Formats: sequence, C-alpha cells, structure tokens
Amino acid sequence: MPTHTPRELADRLQDGLLSFPVTPFSAEGAVDDDAYRAHLDWQSRAGAAGLFAAGGTGEGFSLTPEENAHVVRMAVEEAAGIIPVLGSAGGSTRQAIANAVAAEEAGAEGVLLLPPYLTDCDQQGLEAHVDAVCSATSAAVIVYNRANAVYSAETVARLAARHENFIGFKDATGDIEAVTKVVAANGDRLFYLGGLPTAETFALPMLQLGFSTYSSAMYNFVPEFALEFYADVRRQDRTAITEKLTRFVLPYLEIRDRAKGYGVSIVKAGLTAVGRDAGGVRPPLQDLTETDLADLTALIDRADIRPETPATPAPVASRS
Repeated sequence: MPTHTPRELADRLQDGLLSFPVTPFSAEGAVDDDAYRAHLDWQSRAGAAGLFAAGGTGEGFSLTPEENAHVVRMAVEEAAGIIPVLGSAGGSTRQAIANAVAAEEAGAEGVLLLPPYLTDCDQQGLEAHVDAVCSATSAAVIVYNRANAVYSAETVARLAARHENFIGFKDATGDIEAVTKVVAANGDRLFYLGGLPTAETFALPMLQLGFSTYSSAMYNFVPEFALEFYADVRRQDRTAITEKLTRFVLPYLEIRDRAKGYGVSIVKAGLTAVGRDAGGVRPPLQDLTETDLADLTALIDRADIRPETPATPAPVASRS
C-alpha cells in the first residue's frame, strides 16, 4: 500500500533529485530481471527522492503492457520502503489507464502520464485524457508536458481543481512564457519538475521558474556526481555548476548529439563504462558505437566521477 498521500508524495519528490532507471535487456532483448533488480537496489539507496520505473530512460515506449507492469512491480519489490516508486502510463487513453491501474495494483505510489500516442489534439482532448486517467486510479498522477501534449495553464488549473491525485507538472518544452503561466496559475498546488533532455543543462534557469527538481538520466551511472550537481543547483552556486558543466556535462552532450536516440543509449553506455552493464537498447534505438563508448569512458575517467559504490550487479549476457 502507498505510504504517502498524494500531497505528501509531492512534498517529498519536489525536494530531491529524481531517478529514472534504465531497463536492462538481455542479448536477446528480453527484460533482464536480475540485472534490473540489482540496478534498482543501487539506484534506490544512492540518495534520490523518487524512482520512476518504465519511464523514457527506462525505454517504457518499447515495453509491452505486460512488461511495463512487470518492471513496475519489480521496482516496488526492490525499492518500496526505501524510496517512493512511480510507474509510467502511455499510449492511448485506455492503454494509459491500464498502465496506471497496473502500477497502482503493483504498489506504485503514482505514475508519470506520457503524451497520447502520436495524435494531435486540442486542450479539450488533453483534458479528457488526464481526466480519465486521474479518475481511474487513486495513485498520484504527474503530467508530462511535451510533444503533442502541451497543456495550457487553464487546462492544468481545471485538472488540479478536480483531481486531488493530480500532483505534478513535468516540462520538456523549455517554453519559458508558457511554463511561467502554468506556475503562476497553479502555485504550490502542484510541484514542477524539469524534463528536458539532460536536464542538468537547464536546471538552474528552470529553478528560477519554480522547477525545484528534475529527472536525472546520468544519475543511473554517476549518482554521486548527479547529486552533487543537484545540491549546487539548489544552492544556486553558479560557479560550481559551471565547473561541472564544463568538466563533464557539456562534453557528454557532444557525444549524446552524435546520433538521434542517443539520449537513452548513452545512459546504458555510461553503465557499461562504470562496470554495471545493463545490456543494449531495443530498436528503433541504437547502441553507441565502439568509438563513442570509448570516448564516453575516457570522459568519465578524465572528469574523475566514477561512482564510489562497488560495482556488483548481476551478470548480463553480452550484446549480440
């Protein structure tokens, strides 16, 4: 059973860094349960405020509904009691409802509601989409503002007024005017988290807009560095942030931008580089080339940010 009310969960999540763990796959592309459980144990104990299973970094878009439910259940079994666990809900409205219900049944405290599958829709349609999911579960719901699901301040306010379990707004648009309107209209009724790719790059300016936290993909493989960076952001220590951006984050972005889809692939490559192999990515994503992996490994060593925790994951079959 959830240990937090929706409001308590929001209060906890808004004041700490958020983990979006990768989903390890075997050489055949199946979910690797042992490797995932080992990764969850490490991620949940490293110091994040919340763990979001089957999210974007977890390749939730490539999981079947059954795999999604299985991944979330494993996360609850490994991490609940240590750190709040949330699942993800995507696809059509009915699929998102099924994901949310399955996550709640597994013991997750909430879900990140992803944009509806591919279709363009107006505010009325988006509002009905969130209405349906919030009404189908008592678990907390956070909307993901991106792509074809860009919510107006008025839509967010109406949803917040109707649904106590609607607790958060995650943004991946970077539209300063639009998100300022959302924060101004909703105040502390919601909490706000950054979701732009490699969120560390935008963390300080987003903090100024009211976004007190963000999803950190690099927390997967360099959690100590990610937590130090987050602490610098909350202190608004521009000097320390600039030093870390220059030492690691910006060169990391240069490798990430070498191919489309590397935003997830580079995270799994980072795990390989630090001795915690989580397998490769599923198509249509592609793994880093050997050259790109070597460059990433060298960057991690040059930046002196290898994790302090000993690498003791369950073995993963080598990539095909």
